[in-house]
Parts: sequence; structure tokens; C-alpha cells
Amino acid sequence: MAILIDDPRWPAHGRLWAHLVTDTDLAELHAFAAANGIPRRGFDRDHYDVPEEAHARLVAAGARHVDGHELVRRLIGSGLRVTARQRRDEKGAGR
Repeated sequence: MAILIDDPRWPAHGRLWAHLVTDTDLAELHAFAAANGIPRRGFDRDHYDVPEEAHARLVAAGARHVDGHELVRRLIGSGLRVTARQRRDEKGAGR
């Protein structure tokens, strides 16, 4: 199992955010996030959004820092990636 984190470069709510993912098992991702103080509300279908100030702490706890391209490649390879189309379909089903 690998927990992966990309660079905090996504602006929202006055700060920068990174993505935290797994390349094997969402249950282990949830456990890692919980053990490191990342609230479940930060989970967005296939990743956690984590604030820039948590990045170094998560790497120290065992998350492997990768660039955004590698993160997406590994997430797709795991079969856990939720595509933009799937996200749109989920929104449409909720109407």
C-alpha cells in the first residue's frame, strides 16, 4: 500500500490544498487520514483535500510525496479514480 500526496497548489478558501490518495485501498486511506487528524469531511470520492500546513506532517507520517501527474496515474491504475463524468452522473442522479 502507498499513501500519496501531491504539491499543495490548489487554491480554495484563502489557502492552498494538496490531494491525499491511496493506490490500493480506501479503508487504509481513511485510517491514515484519521490517525493524522484529517477530518472525514475532507474526503471527496477518491481523495482527501488537505491544507498546505498539513503537508510536511503527512509526509513525515509516511505519505509519499509525488507530483500531480504521478498521483493521478497511480490513482487511475488502482481502479479507485472517480472520473469527472462519474461525478457529473452522480449529481444528475441526485436531482
